[in-house]
Amino acid sequence: MATDVITLITQDHRVVEGIFDKLKKRQGDQKALVAELHALLIAHARAEEDRVYPGIDAHHGVEEHKEAEVLLDSLVRAQPGTAEFAKALDDLIESVNHHVEEEETKLLPSLKKAADAKELERLGKAFQERRAEELKALGGPGSGSGSGSGGEATKAELYEQAQQADIPGRSQMGKEELARALRDAKS
Repeated sequence: MATDVITLITQDHRVVEGIFDKLKKRQGDQKALVAELHALLIAHARAEEDRVYPGIDAHHGVEEHKEAEVLLDSLVRAQPGTAEFAKALDDLIESVNHHVEEEETKLLPSLKKAADAKELERLGKAFQERRAEELKALGGPGSGSGSGSGGEATKAELYEQAQQADIPGRSQMGKEELARALRDAKS
């Protein structure tokens, strides 16, 4: 599996596009998908800003990340199935797609010209490590804290379990509240 920074960044872009597609088609648990999207976009942006952007002229990319974060917050607050949710999703998709296009046609090709393979691998490792730190802090996918790794469940996983257990008020609960409600439901 490739570990150069350009491949890792573009892989994240494709994952985000897949989540957008599921949200647009109303497939799966919309709240859980939004939680996954939130964690992934924030972790990705912070890893780029902290580990990749300092070595290149990426001021515009940082501005676009901030814009996407504001739009992402609107999506997180919106109730799936409402006009507000659809508008927030459309605005976020437009913003992120614009950023991805610029990054993949300008920023990343410039980086590829400026850095040798060894440097791209070093940046890739730094990007992966920073992204994993953020995902773990946010309880997102691939954080190493999910049930698949034998550790603690992510908020999205807990939400899915709470939905299956028909726990009322689950969409308003944080990760710890979900875990507590699930424990209480089992006892």
